[in-house]
Amino acid sequence: MKKDTAGTLRSIYIGGGTPTLLSDKCFGELFRCLKDNYNFSSDIEITVEANPGTIDGSKIDAIISLGVNRLSLGVQSFNDNELKTLGRSHDSEDAFRSIETIKIAGMKNFSIDLMYGIPGQTMDSWRDTISKAVRLSPAHISAYELTPEEHTPFFKLLETHKVSMPDEELILEMYNHAIDYLAGFGYEHYEISNFALPEFKCIHNLNYWDRGEYIGTGAGAHSFIGKMRSGNIKDINAYIEQLNNGIIPESESTKLTSEETLKEFIFLGLRKTEGISISKSQQTGLNIVDASGTLINEGLVEIVEDFLRLTRKGIVISNTVIVKLFEKLGL
Repeated sequence: MKKDTAGTLRSIYIGGGTPTLLSDKCFGELFRCLKDNYNFSSDIEITVEANPGTIDGSKIDAIISLGVNRLSLGVQSFNDNELKTLGRSHDSEDAFRSIETIKIAGMKNFSIDLMYGIPGQTMDSWRDTISKAVRLSPAHISAYELTPEEHTPFFKLLETHKVSMPDEELILEMYNHAIDYLAGFGYEHYEISNFALPEFKCIHNLNYWDRGEYIGTGAGAHSFIGKMRSGNIKDINAYIEQLNNGIIPESESTKLTSEETLKEFIFLGLRKTEGISISKSQQTGLNIVDASGTLINEGLVEIVEDFLRLTRKGIVISNTVIVKLFEKLGL
């Protein structure tokens, strides 16, 4: 493949599982492959996901030397009981040590992932987790509501009633506390679940929400190129076998219809707290202002300059708001 085929990369995100378990040699080979096949922009953002306890000073120095300039750390909670409930392999001390190691290495652009709505989690424990996260001065914080996935050990615990989810009112209170508390420390709430200090919004994630193109490599990864969305097969052995046989290991490939494209423009755009550009929506033939009249009156969306965006009330029921907007637009 010629290096110019994919254009110039603005971001690289190395995630899925725990990539920091790879040896330094493997990381070196990965980056040699990337640099041999792609052009990098001068201000490229290169993120590596990590779990607490899987990184040390040597590992961080090694990946920094390769060009990595952002780390995303899956802390989830600073409460050890909650971490046990989630089946995490680390404890809060592992998280503190890992973050201190990151800071000593001189990497300022690191993100902490947190989770709320964990069985047994209280408002006090969530406040404690959020405050501890802020004291560590990450450039970026992601706060996700726990969503149980089928066919996981945690889901089986729920099915057998060995654990139970917090009620919706408590989950909503936790989310609102995160928004208000983080704003008080200068974190901009720029996407439903993401908060960043000035100049530290995640370029890679913004590309998803802006419907930018991306190439997914690895088992189970997804790509979006032109009007095509595709996904790789999930079985890693079959993935490797097909590559070795010169076969592109796709399990699915779909060309988006005009309606699907418009729907994506709306539901991905409304994930950003900035919202959807009204002028851009008009270029697609959507009369989004008229369609939003009832939702505006209900206090679920609002117009700020050229953007239609969810209000605080609308954010917490965003899926419902988006479905109503689709109906008004006839999508």
